[in-house]
Amino acid sequence: MDILWLGVFALLLIGYFALEGFDIGIGMLLPVLGRTREERDRLVAGMAPFVLAGEVWLVAVAGVLFGAFPHLEGETLFALYPLVVGLLVSWVIRDAGLWFRRRLDGRAWRAFWGGALCAGSYGLALTWGLALAALVQGGPVLTPLGVGYAAVVVGVFAIHGRRFAAWRAGGPGRTGRALLGSAALAAVPVAVPLAVAAPWLLDHVAPSGTLRVLTLVILPCVPVMVAAQVWVWRAFGRRARAGVGARVPSFF
Repeated sequence: MDILWLGVFALLLIGYFALEGFDIGIGMLLPVLGRTREERDRLVAGMAPFVLAGEVWLVAVAGVLFGAFPHLEGETLFALYPLVVGLLVSWVIRDAGLWFRRRLDGRAWRAFWGGALCAGSYGLALTWGLALAALVQGGPVLTPLGVGYAAVVVGVFAIHGRRFAAWRAGGPGRTGRALLGSAALAAVPVAVPLAVAAPWLLDHVAPSGTLRVLTLVILPCVPVMVAAQVWVWRAFGRRARAGVGARVPSFF
């Protein structure tokens, strides 16, 4: 049962990185990929339908952390409090930039919220990198390993975002296989620390009785979440290929 819930936790966090990483990457590269206002509008419109679906995975991660690893949750929030705050602030700023950017048509308004979208996306990537490195190191945050790993996460998300933008644009070479490859790449920065820290995580798992209850209550919801994710990609992916993401600039 302990291994099962460690696997569920890892699967959900890996799913978040793979399915939300391209949104974060596009946000970081918005000033580069979108050279004009129209191109930036198409990029934001192309990623917007997938943002909430990707964030559901993070909510599920938090639920499993609270339920299956209650002691770890307390220790983690205490030890990584600055990173948790930074993550939440970056999340709010990124989403505010995404949703407020097109509420008004002024150039200054769009530039401000586009900058918020970009800054919040960088904040998410950096704080995730620092947090994963801290998981491996057992607590320290601003270390050479932490800074280096944060840079790795930024780079991986940037690659994922660029490939997603190319896929949304269509055209030769913009295949789903390339997008799946970048999703697998985005999963690596979270899979490696979880594998290294697995023994420590298992030491903080909830009692077996609690895990049995969680298995009956939560696990049946996982197929529903996956099915909803498939529906989002089938519905909005096809629609984008018909023209929503057209003329997104390519860097490949």
